[in-house]
Amino acid sequence: MRWLFLFLGLHLLLPVAMAAEVATIAVIVPKEQNLHAFSKAELALVFWRKKLYWGNGKRIEPVNLGPESALRQRFSQLILDSVPEDQVEYWNALYFHGTSPPHVVRTQEAMLRYVAETPGSIGYIDACKVDNRIKPVAWLLSDGSLSHLPPILSCPSSS
Repeated sequence: MRWLFLFLGLHLLLPVAMAAEVATIAVIVPKEQNLHAFSKAELALVFWRKKLYWGNGKRIEPVNLGPESALRQRFSQLILDSVPEDQVEYWNALYFHGTSPPHVVRTQEAMLRYVAETPGSIGYIDACKVDNRIKPVAWLLSDGSLSHLPPILSCPSSS
């Protein structure tokens, strides 16, 4: 019985712990990509594959982390108003009409590399992982709002 309570307690605390890990999400594009400020609604259109081209006519290449990622879960809830598990039916229906879901990578490092090397791409990472290979264009803050100004972050030091 004690193990059951321990399991249930950990299961209930896990989403809180995962949410704390991903307080600020950076929306990233290749360094040379020029974008105007956009809203959460426009970002949703991109990741639902309803907006397919940038203003310059270049094809948009959205990329997601795997559905098990806490960062993907949070991004999906804030931008798409759903979790990846609830999106499967949507993507299955669109696939039969010739629209594929966004590309998926497994790690934030893979996200950084994909976005840096893929023209027209857009993705997201933990804001503390931003480096000079990409350009952050927006930040999803811990309160769920979208900012186009870099936030003050308190990132753990890497040693």
